Amino acid sequence: MAEAFIAFIRHEQELLMLRRSKSDGDYPALWDGVYGIGDSPEEYIARVVECTGIPAEDLSYVRDGPTLGIDVGNRLLDVKPIIIISTSKEVEPAGRYSEAEWIDPGEIQNRNTVFTNLQVENSEKLFRDMYGSVASFLYIVKTAIGSEQRVANEMQARMFGSGSLSDLSTEVYGILHPPGMRGYVMVESSALHHVEKLIGRSGGRDPKARRGLNQTQLKNAKTVLPGEAPLKDILPYLEPKAVTSGIDVGCIVEIVSGAFKGEKARVISVSETKEEVSMELYEQPIPMTLNMRGDHVRVIERVISD
Repeated sequence: MAEAFIAFIRHEQELLMLRRSKSDGDYPALWDGVYGIGDSPEEYIARVVECTGIPAEDLSYVRDGPTLGIDVGNRLLDVKPIIIISTSKEVEPAGRYSEAEWIDPGEIQNRNTVFTNLQVENSEKLFRDMYGSVASFLYIVKTAIGSEQRVANEMQARMFGSGSLSDLSTEVYGILHPPGMRGYVMVESSALHHVEKLIGRSGGRDPKARRGLNQTQLKNAKTVLPGEAPLKDILPYLEPKAVTSGIDVGCIVEIVSGAFKGEKARVISVSETKEEVSMELYEQPIPMTLNMRGDHVRVIERVISD
Protein backbone atom coordinates (compact mmCIF):
# COMPACT_ATOMS: atom_id res chain seq x y z
CA MET A 1 0.00 0.00 0.00
CA ALA A 2 1.34 3.41 -0.94
CA GLU A 3 1.98 5.77 1.96
CA ALA A 4 1.97 9.50 2.49
CA PHE A 5 5.22 11.40 2.05
CA ILE A 6 6.63 14.90 2.22
CA ALA A 7 9.30 15.65 -0.35
CA PHE A 8 11.88 18.25 0.64
CA ILE A 9 13.38 19.89 -2.45
CA ARG A 10 16.94 21.24 -2.21
CA HIS A 11 18.82 23.46 -4.65
CA GLU A 12 22.43 23.76 -3.50
CA GLN A 13 22.13 25.18 0.05
CA GLU A 14 18.49 26.27 -0.19
CA LEU A 15 15.25 24.49 0.63
CA LEU A 16 11.99 24.96 -1.28
CA MET A 17 9.03 25.88 0.91
CA LEU A 18 5.52 25.78 -0.53
CA ARG A 19 2.59 27.52 1.11
CA ARG A 20 -0.77 25.82 1.05
CA SER A 21 -3.70 27.89 -0.17
CA LYS A 22 -6.08 29.50 2.31
CA SER A 23 -8.78 27.11 1.12
CA ASP A 24 -6.76 23.97 1.91
CA GLY A 25 -8.85 21.60 4.00
CA ASP A 26 -6.03 20.34 6.25
CA TYR A 27 -3.43 23.07 6.78
CA PRO A 28 -4.68 26.34 5.28
CA ALA A 29 -1.95 28.96 4.62
CA LEU A 30 0.75 26.86 6.30
CA TRP A 31 4.17 26.16 4.76
CA ASP A 32 5.00 22.69 3.53
CA GLY A 33 7.25 20.60 1.35
CA VAL A 34 5.53 18.61 -1.39
CA TYR A 35 2.89 16.35 0.14
CA GLY A 36 1.77 13.27 -1.77
CA ILE A 37 0.94 9.57 -1.81
CA GLY A 38 3.41 7.08 -3.24
CA ASP A 39 6.16 4.60 -2.46
CA SER A 40 8.68 4.85 -5.30
CA PRO A 41 11.15 7.48 -6.54
CA GLU A 42 9.17 7.74 -9.79
CA GLU A 43 5.99 8.59 -7.89
CA TYR A 44 7.80 11.08 -5.65
CA ILE A 45 9.27 12.95 -8.62
CA ALA A 46 5.99 12.89 -10.55
CA ARG A 47 4.26 14.55 -7.58
CA VAL A 48 6.98 17.21 -7.31
CA VAL A 49 6.63 17.99 -11.01
CA GLU A 50 2.86 18.31 -10.59
CA CYS A 51 3.10 20.71 -7.62
CA THR A 52 6.12 22.82 -8.62
CA GLY A 53 6.38 22.76 -12.40
CA ILE A 54 10.07 21.78 -12.14
CA PRO A 55 10.87 19.40 -15.06
CA ALA A 56 11.49 15.78 -14.08
CA GLU A 57 14.92 15.85 -15.77
CA ASP A 58 15.99 18.55 -13.29
CA LEU A 59 15.07 16.42 -10.26
CA SER A 60 17.03 13.63 -8.58
CA TYR A 61 15.76 11.42 -5.76
CA VAL A 62 18.38 11.11 -2.98
CA ARG A 63 16.91 9.13 -0.08
CA ASP A 64 14.02 8.76 2.31
CA GLY A 65 13.90 8.77 6.10
CA PRO A 66 12.00 6.86 8.78
CA THR A 67 8.23 7.11 8.65
CA LEU A 68 6.79 9.39 11.32
CA GLY A 69 3.42 8.62 12.91
CA ILE A 70 1.51 11.88 13.40
CA ASP A 71 -1.59 12.09 15.54
CA VAL A 72 -4.12 14.15 13.56
CA GLY A 73 -7.16 14.04 15.79
CA ASN A 74 -8.89 10.69 15.65
CA ARG A 75 -6.38 8.96 13.37
CA LEU A 76 -2.68 8.29 13.06
CA LEU A 77 -1.10 9.50 9.83
CA ASP A 78 2.13 7.82 8.73
CA VAL A 79 4.30 10.22 6.71
CA LYS A 80 7.69 9.44 5.17
CA PRO A 81 10.19 12.27 4.54
CA ILE A 82 11.91 12.33 1.14
CA ILE A 83 14.76 14.51 -0.08
CA ILE A 84 15.10 15.44 -3.75
CA ILE A 85 17.74 17.61 -5.40
CA SER A 86 16.75 20.13 -8.06
CA THR A 87 19.09 21.79 -10.54
CA SER A 88 16.44 24.42 -11.24
CA LYS A 89 15.00 27.20 -9.07
CA GLU A 90 12.13 28.06 -11.42
CA VAL A 91 8.95 27.13 -9.54
CA GLU A 92 5.28 27.53 -10.43
CA PRO A 93 3.22 26.32 -7.44
CA ALA A 94 0.09 24.40 -8.38
CA GLY A 95 -2.68 22.34 -6.84
CA ARG A 96 -3.05 23.00 -3.13
CA TYR A 97 -0.03 25.33 -3.13
CA SER A 98 -0.29 29.06 -3.78
CA GLU A 99 3.21 30.38 -2.93
CA ALA A 100 6.81 29.16 -3.23
CA GLU A 101 10.04 30.41 -1.68
CA TRP A 102 13.62 29.15 -1.46
CA ILE A 103 14.98 29.59 2.06
CA ASP A 104 17.94 28.75 4.28
CA PRO A 105 17.02 25.52 6.16
CA GLY A 106 17.88 27.29 9.42
CA GLU A 107 14.91 29.58 8.82
CA ILE A 108 12.29 26.80 8.93
CA GLN A 109 11.86 27.55 12.63
CA ASN A 110 10.53 31.00 11.73
CA ARG A 111 7.74 29.59 9.54
CA ASN A 112 4.30 28.34 10.48
CA THR A 113 4.54 24.90 8.91
CA VAL A 114 2.15 21.99 8.53
CA PHE A 115 1.53 20.13 11.82
CA THR A 116 2.11 23.28 13.94
CA ASN A 117 -1.65 23.56 14.50
CA LEU A 118 -1.99 20.06 15.97
CA GLN A 119 -2.98 19.80 19.62
CA VAL A 120 0.03 17.63 20.52
CA GLU A 121 3.22 18.41 22.41
CA ASN A 122 6.08 19.77 20.28
CA SER A 123 3.92 19.83 17.15
CA GLU A 124 5.84 22.92 16.04
CA LYS A 125 8.96 20.75 15.69
CA LEU A 126 7.48 17.86 13.70
CA PHE A 127 8.17 19.35 10.27
CA ARG A 128 11.76 20.24 11.24
CA ASP A 129 12.30 16.76 12.70
CA MET A 130 11.23 15.23 9.41
CA TYR A 131 13.61 17.44 7.45
CA GLY A 132 16.46 16.64 9.83
CA SER A 133 15.94 12.91 9.35
CA VAL A 134 16.87 13.21 5.65
CA ALA A 135 19.15 16.26 5.76
CA SER A 136 20.83 18.22 8.57
CA PHE A 137 20.91 21.47 10.51
CA LEU A 138 23.71 23.59 11.94
CA TYR A 139 23.79 24.04 15.72
CA ILE A 140 26.03 26.30 17.82
CA VAL A 141 27.68 25.06 21.01
CA LYS A 142 28.70 27.84 23.38
CA THR A 143 32.10 27.20 24.98
CA ALA A 144 34.56 28.89 27.30
CA ILE A 145 36.76 31.41 25.46
CA GLY A 146 40.01 29.77 24.40
CA SER A 147 38.65 26.22 24.79
CA GLU A 148 36.92 25.96 21.42
CA GLN A 149 39.32 23.51 19.74
CA ARG A 150 39.65 21.35 22.86
CA VAL A 151 35.87 21.07 23.08
CA ALA A 152 35.64 20.17 19.37
CA ASN A 153 38.35 17.51 19.79
CA GLU A 154 36.65 16.02 22.84
CA MET A 155 33.32 15.87 21.02
CA GLN A 156 35.01 13.95 18.22
CA ALA A 157 36.63 11.61 20.75
CA ARG A 158 33.28 10.92 22.41
CA MET A 159 31.66 10.05 19.08
CA PHE A 160 34.37 7.73 17.85
CA GLY A 161 35.31 6.17 21.16
CA SER A 162 34.00 2.93 22.63
CA GLY A 163 31.50 4.55 25.01
CA SER A 164 27.74 4.90 24.83
CA LEU A 165 27.98 8.10 22.79
CA SER A 166 29.52 6.32 19.81
CA ASP A 167 26.02 5.74 18.40
CA LEU A 168 25.83 9.49 17.75
CA SER A 169 28.30 9.14 14.89
CA THR A 170 25.35 8.39 12.60
CA GLU A 171 23.48 11.55 13.70
CA VAL A 172 26.31 14.10 14.02
CA TYR A 173 27.95 14.75 10.65
CA GLY A 174 30.53 17.41 11.35
CA ILE A 175 32.18 19.49 14.09
CA LEU A 176 34.04 22.68 13.27
CA HIS A 177 35.64 25.59 15.10
CA PRO A 178 36.01 28.54 12.71
CA PRO A 179 39.19 30.38 13.84
CA GLY A 180 37.48 33.77 13.76
CA MET A 181 34.61 32.71 16.02
CA ARG A 182 35.60 32.85 19.69
CA GLY A 183 33.51 30.99 22.24
CA TYR A 184 31.56 28.83 19.80
CA VAL A 185 31.79 25.50 17.98
CA MET A 186 29.65 24.58 14.96
CA VAL A 187 27.99 21.16 14.84
CA GLU A 188 26.10 19.67 11.89
CA SER A 189 23.49 17.20 13.07
CA SER A 190 20.05 15.81 12.30
CA ALA A 191 18.54 17.19 15.53
CA LEU A 192 19.28 19.41 18.53
CA HIS A 193 18.94 16.67 21.14
CA HIS A 194 21.82 14.70 19.60
CA VAL A 195 24.17 17.66 20.11
CA GLU A 196 22.92 18.18 23.68
CA LYS A 197 23.55 14.50 24.42
CA LEU A 198 27.06 14.72 22.96
CA ILE A 199 28.09 17.49 25.37
CA GLY A 200 26.24 15.92 28.32
CA ARG A 201 23.48 18.50 28.55
CA SER A 202 20.40 16.64 27.40
CA GLY A 203 17.28 18.50 28.41
CA GLY A 204 18.59 21.92 27.44
CA ARG A 205 19.24 24.83 29.77
CA ASP A 206 16.66 23.96 32.43
CA PRO A 207 18.42 21.99 35.22
CA LYS A 208 15.07 20.43 36.22
CA ALA A 209 14.73 18.90 32.75
CA ARG A 210 18.19 17.31 33.12
CA ARG A 211 17.53 15.92 36.59
CA GLY A 212 17.88 12.16 36.79
CA LEU A 213 19.74 11.85 33.51
CA ASN A 214 22.97 9.86 33.70
CA GLN A 215 25.34 12.01 31.68
CA THR A 216 28.88 13.33 31.96
CA GLN A 217 29.05 16.99 31.04
CA LEU A 218 31.80 17.98 28.65
CA LYS A 219 34.12 20.45 30.35
CA ASN A 220 33.98 24.00 28.94
CA ALA A 221 30.96 23.17 26.73
CA LYS A 222 28.28 25.36 28.28
CA THR A 223 25.14 24.84 26.21
CA VAL A 224 23.67 24.47 22.74
CA LEU A 225 22.08 27.69 21.55
CA PRO A 226 18.35 27.22 20.91
CA GLY A 227 17.15 26.70 17.36
CA GLU A 228 18.92 25.91 14.13
CA ALA A 229 21.58 28.32 12.85
CA PRO A 230 21.00 29.78 9.36
CA LEU A 231 23.87 28.84 7.09
CA LYS A 232 24.18 32.42 5.84
CA ASP A 233 25.12 33.53 9.37
CA ILE A 234 27.94 30.97 9.53
CA LEU A 235 29.42 31.16 6.01
CA PRO A 236 31.32 34.43 6.64
CA TYR A 237 33.32 32.65 9.34
CA LEU A 238 34.14 29.74 7.01
CA GLU A 239 35.48 31.86 4.17
CA PRO A 240 39.24 32.49 4.42
CA LYS A 241 40.14 36.15 4.80
CA ALA A 242 43.32 37.92 3.80
CA VAL A 243 45.57 38.66 6.79
CA THR A 244 45.35 42.33 5.80
CA SER A 245 41.55 42.31 6.11
CA GLY A 246 40.42 45.21 8.30
CA ILE A 247 43.71 47.10 8.04
CA ASP A 248 43.46 50.45 6.25
CA VAL A 249 45.89 53.24 5.42
CA GLY A 250 46.08 55.59 8.40
CA CYS A 251 45.29 52.94 11.03
CA ILE A 252 47.43 52.83 14.15
CA VAL A 253 48.71 49.30 14.77
CA GLU A 254 50.76 47.50 17.37
CA ILE A 255 53.42 45.02 16.27
CA VAL A 256 52.76 41.68 17.96
CA SER A 257 55.83 39.64 16.93
CA GLY A 258 59.48 40.01 16.02
CA ALA A 259 62.18 42.43 17.13
CA PHE A 260 59.78 45.39 17.21
CA LYS A 261 57.09 43.63 19.26
CA GLY A 262 55.08 46.17 21.26
CA GLU A 263 56.00 49.13 19.05
CA LYS A 264 53.22 51.27 17.56
CA ALA A 265 53.12 52.39 13.95
CA ARG A 266 50.94 54.17 11.42
CA VAL A 267 49.97 52.24 8.27
CA ILE A 268 51.04 54.04 5.08
CA SER A 269 50.11 51.35 2.50
CA VAL A 270 48.46 47.92 2.29
CA SER A 271 49.29 45.20 -0.24
CA GLU A 272 46.52 42.62 -0.33
CA THR A 273 48.32 40.50 -2.93
CA LYS A 274 51.44 40.18 -0.76
CA GLU A 275 49.36 40.28 2.47
CA GLU A 276 51.78 42.93 3.75
CA VAL A 277 51.42 46.33 5.36
CA SER A 278 53.92 49.15 5.11
CA MET A 279 54.06 51.27 8.26
CA GLU A 280 56.02 54.00 9.95
CA LEU A 281 57.27 53.64 13.54
CA TYR A 282 56.35 57.13 14.70
CA GLU A 283 57.47 56.77 18.37
CA GLN A 284 61.12 56.15 17.45
CA PRO A 285 63.69 59.02 17.68
CA ILE A 286 64.25 58.54 13.96
CA PRO A 287 61.12 57.58 11.98
CA MET A 288 61.50 54.13 10.44
CA THR A 289 59.48 52.37 7.75
CA LEU A 290 58.81 48.62 7.96
CA ASN A 291 57.05 46.05 5.80
CA MET A 292 55.41 43.20 7.70
CA ARG A 293 52.73 40.55 7.19
CA GLY A 294 49.27 41.67 8.19
CA ASP A 295 48.98 38.98 10.88
CA HIS A 296 52.06 40.38 12.67
CA VAL A 297 50.18 43.52 13.68
CA ARG A 298 46.88 44.32 15.32
CA VAL A 299 44.80 47.43 14.83
CA ILE A 300 44.47 49.56 17.96
CA GLU A 301 43.02 52.70 16.37
CA ARG A 302 41.02 52.86 13.18
CA VAL A 303 40.65 55.60 10.60
CA ILE A 304 37.56 57.73 11.14
CA SER A 305 35.76 58.23 7.82
CA ASP A 306 34.29 61.64 6.97
